[in-house]
Order: sequence, then C-alpha cells, then structure tokens
Amino acid sequence: MTKSISLAVVEDIADIRNGLREYFSVQPEFTSVEVFGNMEDMLERLHSGYVPEVILSDIGLPGIDGINGIKLISAISPDTDVIMLTVFMDGDKIFNALCAGATGYLLKGTPMPEIQKAILEIHGGGSYMSPSIARKVVEHFKTPTQKANAQLTDREKDVIHGLLDGLSYKLIADRLNVSMDTVRFRIKSIYKKLHVNSKGEILSKALKGEI
Repeated sequence: MTKSISLAVVEDIADIRNGLREYFSVQPEFTSVEVFGNMEDMLERLHSGYVPEVILSDIGLPGIDGINGIKLISAISPDTDVIMLTVFMDGDKIFNALCAGATGYLLKGTPMPEIQKAILEIHGGGSYMSPSIARKVVEHFKTPTQKANAQLTDREKDVIHGLLDGLSYKLIADRLNVSMDTVRFRIKSIYKKLHVNSKGEILSKALKGEI
C-alpha cells in the first residue's frame, strides 16, 4: 500500500503520545508521525513550514487547549484535518469542537485500529465520530426546541437577551430591575424548558436560531 498520510499528534501525556507514535509509525498508510506535548510546539512547527495532513489532538492541554488550537491550526494550515482524541464527552465540548472545525471526535481508549480507520476515512474526505459521541450529537440536536421556546415567558426571553449581550447575572438583574435570585430562578426554568445544562448551550441554540 502506498504511503500517503503525514500525521501529527498533540498530547500532553507521554505514554499516550508515544503509544500513538509507535503504532502509526509502522502502519503502511503513513509517511511520517510527529508528536508534540502541547499546542504551542505544534503551532511553532506549523509556522516553520510543516504541513501535516491530519492532526490528532487532545482537548485538555496545558496552555492553548485543543478547541482553540483548531482555529489557530486552520489559520496557518487550512487543508489540515484535525481530529479530537479526548476524554471529554459532554455536549458543549463536542459542539464547540465541531463548530471550531474538527473533522472527527474520538474518545481516549478507542482501539488503535479504530483510530486508524477514522484517520483514513477523514483523509478520504469523510468525517468520523466514536459511536457514543455520535449519539451525544444526535441528542444535542434533537431537543424539542419549538415546544420549549413556546413555553418561555417574556421575562425568561429577556434573561436570554441579556446572556446574548454578554451580561453577568448581576447586570441582567439590574437591567430587568429584579433580584439576582430571580435571575437565577429564571435561568433554571430556561434550562428545564430548553433541555440544556449550561449557558453555552443556551447561546448555541440562540445562534442557530432555535430560540
């Protein structure tokens, strides 16, 4: 089989980093495998002219994290595919990574052959997610927003507008002339009605026009 893929790995845990290098260095599809312990070293290497075709990156890195790293990588090397390999499987992290431009999302502990399959699929123009992550994505986009939105009160919508304006709970309370406890109560009600668990999920729904 012709070698065609140059791979970079960004992972701060040495055992995982070295394990990935050892495995992929002997796979016939890969021309080279370079590893980095942090995103800063990866970016410095990119600035020097290095252009890997695929990057496997952790999210929880020291310094620049993996999600912010995707944006910086894309600015330097827009044709490089970035696959997240992480322990995080909450909706916000997945959504933020995909919005930032990740073309794949895998959980640590995924067998090496499965990671290899994901890389080959993505290199061939597709995308790939671990099955458990794919379910999370489906759940994330499946919430009954129209019914929930219809149940929002005008005052709850005012709170959401405050969040969209970047206001703190205190500033929202001042704007609406209510107490901080009232704002917190309305936030909890919004979470329940929209089936979300964080302010980030509320904002993502608003940005997608679902509120």
